[in-house]
Amino acid sequence: MSDVSRGLGADRLELLQTFIRIVETGNLSAAALRLGISQPTVSRRLKALESLLGLRLVQRSTHHLSLTNDGERCFQHAQGVCESWMSMHHEMQGLTETPHGTLRVVVPHAFGQGQLLDLLEHYLRECPQVDVEWLLHDRYPDFIAEGIDCAIRVGRVDDPAVVALPVAEVPRILVAAPTLVQGLEITNVEAIAPLPWLALRTFYRQHVELTHIDDGRTCRFPITPRVSTDNLSALRRLAVSGFGAAIVSAWRVQDDLAAGRLTRLVPDWQAAPLPVHIVYPYSRFVPPRLRRFIDLIRDHGADMAGMRRRGAS
Repeated sequence: MSDVSRGLGADRLELLQTFIRIVETGNLSAAALRLGISQPTVSRRLKALESLLGLRLVQRSTHHLSLTNDGERCFQHAQGVCESWMSMHHEMQGLTETPHGTLRVVVPHAFGQGQLLDLLEHYLRECPQVDVEWLLHDRYPDFIAEGIDCAIRVGRVDDPAVVALPVAEVPRILVAAPTLVQGLEITNVEAIAPLPWLALRTFYRQHVELTHIDDGRTCRFPITPRVSTDNLSALRRLAVSGFGAAIVSAWRVQDDLAAGRLTRLVPDWQAAPLPVHIVYPYSRFVPPRLRRFIDLIRDHGADMAGMRRRGAS
């Protein structure tokens, strides 16, 4: 019996699920790893699906795989079929409200190893049948290729291919080491503007923009950063060491302010708070494990240390 003939005996839903994983991961080896089967099995299932439909779905070369026009249409239909099946299966099995399986979450380093752990522990207690992969990354994930269920993002989300639900916001303040601002009128924006600056390049690079807390006036001035970084911990340490003034998340420097290692600058002014979202790919079917995590983050995220409800002051 040929490989294709054997593949035709496979469950047709299984063939569609395998095809979806091939497209999501971009190659047969990665699809096999995601599915926990061998690469030859993945190849047989693809051939079986193409034979069943009488269509060529992918173009393959040594290092590249791309969809044909028929493959694009098949992928769209396959997603709908598999999502509908999973939704029906869970409902019929009484699993609609019983989270189970594995949840893969990407969270920022700073929050993911601190404040958000309280929510994770809460989730684990409420969902004993769910295993969690808690991945600390500040970069934006490739949800499909990496098999990520959701991510907590600090800052704007401009990706039209995802759902971004607002959770909270992170207040930001201006700080510097006391030695750096000795003799300066630190309540005066014009006095602090010429200081050496440190930039958190994810959120500001060449300009500082501030809003007056009481009357809403705005102020903007250029900076030439002594150091530019994408890491909040590095920024905070350099600020404490006196290498420049910085805009930081208020929660990250509370202890430094209390101990006198840092001084708050222009306390009547603030940088725009950073929005916090929970982000996940569009899908007709959101599994219970993800839905419960979304609900938990939205209900309690704004109560975590360092965050506040949107629009609060």
